[in-house]
Amino acid sequence: MVRLFVAIDLPADIRERLKGPQEHLKKSSARLTSVDPALIHITLKFIGEVPQDAVGRIMTALSGIPFSPFDLRVTGIGSNNPRQPRVIWCTVEDGGGSASLHAKVEDALVPLGFPRDDRPFRPHATLARVKQGDPTLPGCIRSIPPGDLGACTVSGFLLKKSTLTPAGPIYETLLEVPAS
Repeated sequence: MVRLFVAIDLPADIRERLKGPQEHLKKSSARLTSVDPALIHITLKFIGEVPQDAVGRIMTALSGIPFSPFDLRVTGIGSNNPRQPRVIWCTVEDGGGSASLHAKVEDALVPLGFPRDDRPFRPHATLARVKQGDPTLPGCIRSIPPGDLGACTVSGFLLKKSTLTPAGPIYETLLEVPAS
């Protein structure tokens, strides 16, 4: 079995700027697991565990997705729940570009038997996961100074393999699909 997801990689300069908010989060007494900045990405679709022989069909389906490049800006830090966060992320503004691409990925994978996500798509890049909450965490998140954390043009998306290890995940790019 192979664990797969479809993603937009953020450029190195944006990932570097996200280290500041990750450091700021350490002011809280919550127990957090920070994402290695080199691995920060926007997940378009988590596919999950699939048989090795399905990878080729997935790659073929994704390769046929047409899309135009779009601009993306990382605009701030938020979480899945303002009162009891479980996931802390950077927020993204892109004029609907990643949501449109997400829908195209979903459309390409449904015929292969992968169900559509049942939650609305919200573009974000995970910075940390909360292992043990603390009352100081929501205020700590809110106190991260707002500001522009960087912008880029999305000119492709990736199919990635994720291997979970005790030291953290290892990602391998299996396919890059360029904008058309």
